[in-house]
Amino acid sequence: MFRDRQEAGRKLGVELEKLRLENPIVLALPRGGVPVAAEVARALNAPLDLAIVRKVGAPENPELAVAAIVDGDPPDVVLNREVVEAYSLGDDELRDLVAKERPELERRRMAYRGKHTPLEVAGKTVIVVDDGAATGTTMKVAIRALKRRSPLEIVVALPVAPPETLTDLAGEADWTVCLSEPAHFRALSQNYVNFPQLSDDDVIAICNEAARARNAKACLPKVGNGFGSKTCVKSKPEAHRANPKDRDAL
Repeated sequence: MFRDRQEAGRKLGVELEKLRLENPIVLALPRGGVPVAAEVARALNAPLDLAIVRKVGAPENPELAVAAIVDGDPPDVVLNREVVEAYSLGDDELRDLVAKERPELERRRMAYRGKHTPLEVAGKTVIVVDDGAATGTTMKVAIRALKRRSPLEIVVALPVAPPETLTDLAGEADWTVCLSEPAHFRALSQNYVNFPQLSDDDVIAICNEAARARNAKACLPKVGNGFGSKTCVKSKPEAHRANPKDRDAL
């Protein structure tokens, strides 16, 4: 159990340092992943940004994701092919559903980033961080959108997730790093002593502080003893080179 998200992030940072990742950037899944990712970015002296994902609900069942929009320039739409086929949705219907969610994605982007553009991920090692994962769906969407932007490698970094979710994510990313894999995973909050809800203002404040801290910090050489932790799992090399026909499906 972690005291809070900050402690989880510091522990993740220790494990990630051991990998000696090349040219890393850290992307947080807001809101809960932001304080975790800020500590990871601090440990690696890496820039911090957000992977903003907005779910697109199915007709008359908004909790069921038919697609997701991932912020970018331009934004990426990742489809859940199984749900699309189950609802027999045509292209026009999909466009309408996606269009309804774009204003909220834009609102979040403006709230979190203002006029700043997302970090360039091409040729970079991208570490995607959340405060945990139950099913891993949001993380998977973010990974599949990022693959289209030609990163060097994608690393999933989580404090806690059930084993079956990690197995699923290992097929998507180049590396998965997880500190705790409870066999009987229930609520994410049960893995933290303090697990407060975060607001948009909290996200903005953490990101601003991370940027100030990095700008004030001298660049330090990476340290670590190499890959030797049981919490780190090398994913399948071919996972990063998905079939283009399949890469837009959840």
